[in-house]
Amino acid sequence: MNDSMQRFSLRPVRLGICERTRLVQLSSLLFVICGLAGCNVGPKYLRPVVPAPPAFKESDPQEAPDGSTWKPAQPQDAALHGKWWEIYKEPELNALEDKLNISNQNIAQSYANFMAARAQVQQARSNYYPTVSVGASYARNRSSQSQGAASSLSNANPNSNLFNLPFDVSWEPDLWGRIRNTVHQNSYAAQVSAADLENVKLTEQTNLAIFYFQLRGQDALEELYQKTVEVDRQSLELTHALYKSGIDNDEAVAQAEIALKSSETAATNAGIARAQYEHAIAMLVGEAASTFSIPMKALTTRVPDIPTGLPSELLERRPDIAAAERTMAEANALIGVEKAAYYPTLSITGTVGFEASKFSKWMTAPSRYWSAGPTASETIFDGGLRKSTMAQYTALYNADIAGYKQTVLTAFQQTEDSLSSSRLLTQQIEQQRETVASAQRNFDIATARYKTGLDPYLNVFTAQSTLLANQQTMITLHVQQMTSSVQLIEALGGGWDVTQLPSEREVAAKRP
Repeated sequence: MNDSMQRFSLRPVRLGICERTRLVQLSSLLFVICGLAGCNVGPKYLRPVVPAPPAFKESDPQEAPDGSTWKPAQPQDAALHGKWWEIYKEPELNALEDKLNISNQNIAQSYANFMAARAQVQQARSNYYPTVSVGASYARNRSSQSQGAASSLSNANPNSNLFNLPFDVSWEPDLWGRIRNTVHQNSYAAQVSAADLENVKLTEQTNLAIFYFQLRGQDALEELYQKTVEVDRQSLELTHALYKSGIDNDEAVAQAEIALKSSETAATNAGIARAQYEHAIAMLVGEAASTFSIPMKALTTRVPDIPTGLPSELLERRPDIAAAERTMAEANALIGVEKAAYYPTLSITGTVGFEASKFSKWMTAPSRYWSAGPTASETIFDGGLRKSTMAQYTALYNADIAGYKQTVLTAFQQTEDSLSSSRLLTQQIEQQRETVASAQRNFDIATARYKTGLDPYLNVFTAQSTLLANQQTMITLHVQQMTSSVQLIEALGGGWDVTQLPSEREVAAKRP
């Protein structure tokens, strides 16, 4: 046992003068390589400047046709928070939004895409380090004895063994920043994916809030129709009584029946849209529509005061703008990757191992071998490939600049659209409220005059139809006002800001 251990022990190896000279040369080469590794031939990224207006046009006082002025409220809290939907003070909406953030499948898909983008950053960073591989092999050979030279050595053993254990090392230094720019490019792409994830979240959250208020609007319509059905039923009973007493005629009874059936039909039709909104909400929160239901409750929520801030703040608050900006940085890094192709590449390879014909001598100092050396290469002619590729990446970068500016302009437009909608809907609702009051007074007068026999039932039928139409319009405007406020919050970026975007170091971390 001791003899065997002595045969397999590795003794310190003394290097000769030539070997020491080679190591000094190799160390000097590595020192030069490390110095060149600080070079980066890629262009420096500068975020383009997009001029922003000093204030939103709709945030200034606006004069209405009646001479009154409208100005959006300025709450003390000048910014929205993460759970922006809590501003509506709707417990059911809050519970649905919390469930959406966990169970929505579009959000889950975007999150998986973000994790895949983070993995690509790790893949790119692996090129910073050398690749080491090992593979043990054994071969038994038998040489031919049919040759003349072999026949003269008939006593020689024609069989031989070969034990080999090589360790191969290869490394490509990042002399011109190709690997660094590739890492940057993948990091920026991961940041784009993170911003896209936040944009999907915001879109799904606003869709849920809009569907919720649309559903509550249908509940309000159905409640209105039920009240109208009850009034129409009482009117029909009255016309029947007057007809039997000879005061009224059969035409009035027919008109009362028409009014009742029309109200019942409208109440039934309102249930169709409600069911569809309920099914849409079920999909958003990750549940099957067949097992999901929301209790009926009429829309009573008032539009809250929504802080708008300054237009320049949109550049920091909207995830789609952040995604467009990071896309530009990614395109800029790609230019640096391609520009490095104009410079020579250097790779260093080496092999060290043990090779012996006997197993007992395999792991001994005399059986060791090694080789190491650099390889440099430069493309002399490529038919314009590098030049055309550089032109392609430059054009894509310029296209991303235009896309970024267009995204910013779209953000300004959407915010102004939502602000103008809020202003005009506020004025229209006030006008419609007066119209409903007038229609109600007209209906009350027509009913009273009909009961006393002064006017025919046709006046009641017409007045009630007018009142119902204006009440429907009032509910529709209220729903439109609520959805417009949600769209304003979406245009402002919800409760997100660019400080929540993960940094390059965070997207490169092994754990999210």
